Amino acid sequence: MPSTLAAAPAHDGVESPYAWFRLAACVCLGTIGGIGIWSIVVALPAVQAEFGVARAGASLPYTLAMVGFVFGGILMGRLADRFGVIVPAIIGSFALGLGYIATAFAPGLVSFAIIYGLSIGLLGSSAVFGPLVADTSHWFDRRRGIAVALCASGNYFAGAFWPPLVQHFIETVGWRQTHIGIGIACIVTMLPLTLALRRRSPMHDTTPPLAGSAAAVAMARPLGLSPNALQMLLILAGLSCCVAMAMPQVHIVAYCVDLGYGAARGAEMLSIMLAFGVVSRLSFGLILDRIGAHATLLLGSSLQALGLALYLPFDGLVSLYVVSALFGLFQGGIVPSYAIIVRQHFPPQEAGTRVGLVLSSTLAGMALGGWMSGAIFDATGSYQAALVNGIGWNLLNMSIAFWLLRRAARPSRPAIA
Repeated sequence: MPSTLAAAPAHDGVESPYAWFRLAACVCLGTIGGIGIWSIVVALPAVQAEFGVARAGASLPYTLAMVGFVFGGILMGRLADRFGVIVPAIIGSFALGLGYIATAFAPGLVSFAIIYGLSIGLLGSSAVFGPLVADTSHWFDRRRGIAVALCASGNYFAGAFWPPLVQHFIETVGWRQTHIGIGIACIVTMLPLTLALRRRSPMHDTTPPLAGSAAAVAMARPLGLSPNALQMLLILAGLSCCVAMAMPQVHIVAYCVDLGYGAARGAEMLSIMLAFGVVSRLSFGLILDRIGAHATLLLGSSLQALGLALYLPFDGLVSLYVVSALFGLFQGGIVPSYAIIVRQHFPPQEAGTRVGLVLSSTLAGMALGGWMSGAIFDATGSYQAALVNGIGWNLLNMSIAFWLLRRAARPSRPAIA
């Protein structure tokens, strides 16, 4: 007898052409909305000059934006779980657009920083990172790794696309007019893209497994832990890997200045690092689909530790270019692995919140690692100790990844009815 429940058409379901179309929209949203991470870095000198503040004070908008991004990822993830990802996407589109326009009329640094932190960090860019990654994981099964990696590359694409464009317009029309233009561009381009996200994911309303079944037992005790214990372990892993990752990404320009190579060379190395990061993230997406998320996390973490270690003996100009490229190439598989691990061990109805928690911890790690490396440099006068500190945090991440892989490889016990 035919089912009374209408199934989604095959061309609109998992691994369908619609799923790939939806992924393309998510990548575009992430690339456009990711401007919130990069624009203040470019505008910082102009903002500092106009408001007449010190460099530390001019960095306040970036700090508040990162803090807002951390908490916004969790908030937007919960909204996506409850109402569908289109809700945070629409909120983020309006928040970015109106936020950038409002910053253009800010009379001072404090109001500028508050608007930036709330509209662009908390409600804006955070809505088009974690929630989109979690939603994408619902629409793919066999190719989930490469799909999630593509979606997570949006902020890397933003880093390659936006800075030179923003710098050009700041030089030609000023930072205030540039922010107005960014705001209008976000609303005009992002809102139509959100229409591609109207349908709820086919896995969102999946019936929970029967009590006592193997699937129910696995969800209740993922990897032999309580769900919250595994969540905290993944948060610690995300924090530790990105404390390590922050050292070269945040300080490579300053490091080159200290070595006498100049800021321009450091900026080039950062661009190379991000460009190879895109290649890395997509390559690791293919690896994810072949060897699984736990093994990919350990592989990516081990390679990142190697990349950090290479900075210790090599400080020549050419060697730093090579090591920066290798570092970008090594670390791209770590962040997408967290999203896949969450999807494997938690109910799909909780993916937005739980992926948001882990990805927010990675951003917190970047903020902590950037500050910590600077503090260690101030105390020692060298980045060598900061590199050793990063390697130590990376070893913590490797130990967590190794433990997760061992637990995942253990044969599961039969469920007791």
